Amino acid sequence: MTEYSAPLGAPVWFDLVSSDPARAAEFYGALFGWEAEAPNPDFAGYQNFTLGGRRVAGMHPHMAEAGGPSDVWSIYLRTDDALATQAALVEHGGIEVFPPMPVGDLGTMAYAVDPAGAMFGYWQSAAHTGFHEWGVHGAPYWFECLTLGQPAATAFYELVFGMRPEVVPGAPGNYTQLFSGDTAYAALMDATGMLPAETPSHWRVYITVDDVAAAVARAVELGGTCVAEPETTPWGTLATITDPFGALLCLGHAPEGM
Repeated sequence: MTEYSAPLGAPVWFDLVSSDPARAAEFYGALFGWEAEAPNPDFAGYQNFTLGGRRVAGMHPHMAEAGGPSDVWSIYLRTDDALATQAALVEHGGIEVFPPMPVGDLGTMAYAVDPAGAMFGYWQSAAHTGFHEWGVHGAPYWFECLTLGQPAATAFYELVFGMRPEVVPGAPGNYTQLFSGDTAYAALMDATGMLPAETPSHWRVYITVDDVAAAVARAVELGGTCVAEPETTPWGTLATITDPFGALLCLGHAPEGM
């Protein structure tokens, strides 16, 4: 396990919009060992998941009247000045979905679309400082954007969030890691020709599991589906599943010694 504190621009939080939060909580609890805090009525029933007593992810119920997609995971990138980020993202080709707004004493959140069409949030922490574990079963493993406009997206995340792009030699999709200092926290992959028709650019989350094949089997047993079978790569054993309602999530286990 690695203690994690998101640097500027890196993923600081991720959450799920669910059409059935109660059953989703059961699914992720059985799969990852997450425990769900009680829904907060002051924040439209938002819940935090905890792992070992520490907050690791969030979930809120889909509200049909508000529109928007259901049963999807979203990522939030860290900012220390949400208003400055708002101005920068518009300047560099992003589209504002909703502007920065305070969430009680927890922090400030906003949502946007990058120039290639991938939706993401950004978060300025106050009392809620995001997740703080990485690489243990049930904690984040990696964050990745499948993009249909990689040059524009790469420039955007560098200019708006200060992340340094670096192409991985020999990796498919012009795989480009996003660094803060000497550490990469996410990546962009050219998904041109890879995604089903009408599927937009999107971010996806990888969760660490001790045994990828066993986790996939358990997810199916719990009512989820296997989208991509476990595959051993130089970057770990990886797989993709959905929960019982179609929310897509990736799984990963690091290579020995990594």
